[in-house]
Formats: sequence, C-alpha cells, structure tokens
Amino acid sequence: MAKIDIDALEVRSGCSYPHPFRDICLGAAWRTLGDAAGLTDFGVNLVRLPPGTWSSQRHWHTAEDEFVWVLEGEVVLVEDDGDHLLHAGDCAGWKAGEADGHHLQNRSDRDAVYLEVGSRRPAVDECDYPDIDMLAGPAGYRHRDGTPYPED
Repeated sequence: MAKIDIDALEVRSGCSYPHPFRDICLGAAWRTLGDAAGLTDFGVNLVRLPPGTWSSQRHWHTAEDEFVWVLEGEVVLVEDDGDHLLHAGDCAGWKAGEADGHHLQNRSDRDAVYLEVGSRRPAVDECDYPDIDMLAGPAGYRHRDGTPYPED
C-alpha cells in the first residue's frame, strides 16, 4: 500500500439526517482515509469540526464500534453521564451495543480536528438517538414508532 496523500483526497461535507436534525452538523468536513486505503472492515475519517458544530446527533450503535482521537483543538464529548472536555491527544471509544449516547461538540473559537474510526456493518447495525425522536438502520431514518422520515 502506498502512502495516502491526504491533501489530494476529496473533502466531503453535509449530513444525511432528516430535517430538522441536520443543521447543527452541516459544518463538519471529512476525508475518508479508510476508503483511500481500500479498507472494508472499518472506516477511518479525518474530520474537521468548525466552532459551533456538532459531529452528529447524540447516538449509539448496536453493531458498530466507534473510536475518536483528537488531533488539534478541543471538543466536548457529550455522553449519558455528562460532558467531558477532550484536548489534542485525548481519545474515546464506544463498544457496539452499549447504550451510551454520545457525540462531539465544538464549543471553542477554533476548528477541531479528529480521527474517527468505526466498524462497517450497515446491513445489521441499528442506531438509537436518545435525545430526539429518531432511529436509524438498514431501512433508513425513522421515528420511534417506526414511521419513516420523508426523504428530501
């Protein structure tokens, strides 16, 4: 495998959440390092999170492990037990199936950069968003009662 030229990789942005849950996450931008390396069992993303932006809605996965390592700046990790400040060099991880809703928020005045690593099991993974009326899985985003969110 050749060295990955990170600067040559496409910068992706956007959010697939249904309205109104996507706006707070729209500023995040990432490069898919795992795809560039041809990885299939897990993904690796280099993420830039501008001030005032969230990494995602608070969530947990039934079948996918997750890990983050802060490289620049600082973020607030919000979990079920409260808020935790992560600085460059700090990391955190979540085992699949453990119901601890989590996400990162950039409450600082400068960009934060972190490495995001996670399993790739979308065919079997379900995602729970404990703060909002949303679940996700192979069938897409849906309300807790099972009604799908409209695609837009």
